[in-house]
Amino acid sequence: MLHRTRIRLALAPIALAVALTPCCVALAHEEPAPSGSAGVKGEILMWIQDANEKLVALAEAMPESAYAWTPEKGVRTVGEVFMHVAAANYGIPSLVGVKPPEGFKFQTYEASLTKKSDIVKALKDSFAHAEAALKAASDADLDKPAEFFGMKTTVRGAYLLLLSHGHEHLGQSIAYARSNKVTPPWSAKEQADAPKAK
Repeated sequence: MLHRTRIRLALAPIALAVALTPCCVALAHEEPAPSGSAGVKGEILMWIQDANEKLVALAEAMPESAYAWTPEKGVRTVGEVFMHVAAANYGIPSLVGVKPPEGFKFQTYEASLTKKSDIVKALKDSFAHAEAALKAASDADLDKPAEFFGMKTTVRGAYLLLLSHGHEHLGQSIAYARSNKVTPPWSAKEQADAPKAK
């Protein structure tokens, strides 16, 4: 009797999984994909756009006086971080054949602007450039081999790098904003909406 009970207990998770499989498959088919997320290319674009919206919102929320702020000597200022992202948005696609704006120099672009309004515009323009380049790339284009920064990858890998780079510096920019007593706009909205939800 004890032996049979042990077998039944051992088989219970398998039986449950089999029983739930049709439900899970049905839910997977019924759940619509997020807007603009069709395929890998669409998902990369979605997360680049997420970084775009949040970085631009932070850039606009930070006061002009904070743009020269740095946590310590030798570390990028607030403005330089935003310009570093803008430089990558032009520079990384250029490494896989996308033509950057006239006069763009990857090595010097980051330090080329210091005024808040100029930096915000540069950030917006750079994301528009990167997103347009990704949208224009076909699946065959994304599969093409590429090599940069000593790494062998693909054109798709360049856009994955762009995605992770944007989010890496989004995290840095959030920390910079908090250090300057600036609440990220999306967090401020959530906090303002919380009492209404109750």
